[in-house]
Amino acid sequence: MGAWQRAAFEFAVDGAVAAASAVRRRNHDPFPPSPIDGVNDWTAPLSAQRPRPVVLVHGTGVGVRDTWDVIAAALVADGYRVFAVEHGRRRGLFDGNLTDRPGGGDIADSAIELSGFVESVRRATGAERVDIVAHSMGGVVARQYLRFSGGADPAAPENNKVGRLVMLGATNHGITFGTMQLIGMAAERLGLPLGALSDAALGRSLAQQMVGSSFLDRLNEGGDTVPGVQYTVIASRDDQVSTPPERTFLTAGDGSRVRNIWVQDIDPSAQVDHMQLCTHEVAVDIVREALGSAAVGADGALETRAESCG
Repeated sequence: MGAWQRAAFEFAVDGAVAAASAVRRRNHDPFPPSPIDGVNDWTAPLSAQRPRPVVLVHGTGVGVRDTWDVIAAALVADGYRVFAVEHGRRRGLFDGNLTDRPGGGDIADSAIELSGFVESVRRATGAERVDIVAHSMGGVVARQYLRFSGGADPAAPENNKVGRLVMLGATNHGITFGTMQLIGMAAERLGLPLGALSDAALGRSLAQQMVGSSFLDRLNEGGDTVPGVQYTVIASRDDQVSTPPERTFLTAGDGSRVRNIWVQDIDPSAQVDHMQLCTHEVAVDIVREALGSAAVGADGALETRAESCG
């Protein structure tokens, strides 16, 4: 092996080792840092006014900073301990996604990652329960965690690890993603393997969110909710990603409470797309209200309040 070949080989090996190390840190560090100020502070105490930490769960293709910078800042200012998990990001041809997109992996795997993250939050803060705020596919990840990955105990809801789940544009009952699903179905009928190519390039989670997926059939079988959890589901009539947007809404089962709300119920003039659900003032205030730190009237008026933790 010549000198340049050896150097190239060593460079490739070093790069592979560094990449593997980064993946291990990202997937297994129980107390990861955050790119947002005030988030994932693993040492700060809980306050008496905000005794329950908030965990933020992003969706498909958009990570922690680009999803949560506005909402996280608002919640930190309200006095919450705020934590944000990055999930579903594993590069690989068969069990990840070649583009290394956040949230691209199998949703069931992301729910397991969320489970481990919540345990880290509970251990660091001493809280018995957390509240979760989730955007887009993050809502489905959270619901998968509640139903199948240890987040809730239907037989004994007092043992639940989650008190409130607030969702923004969640893909709860499947989406058509505009016309993408129809185009994909037509291509498959012509023999073009768009589904397999999409899974490899973008990750399995995209197909799992489409209307009629076996994943969603299993998740929603037996009802939308679990006992003991308060659900707030926020949607916008302008959402062109989680389509049709009304499919995000949930039906309450025994022992749960659900509030389905359009942003336009508060402000009929609001024009809010899928990502703006995480930044628009009205949507952010609905999140704050759902967590107990604000009250939003029909006229959009807002007043802050302390949380009553149950």
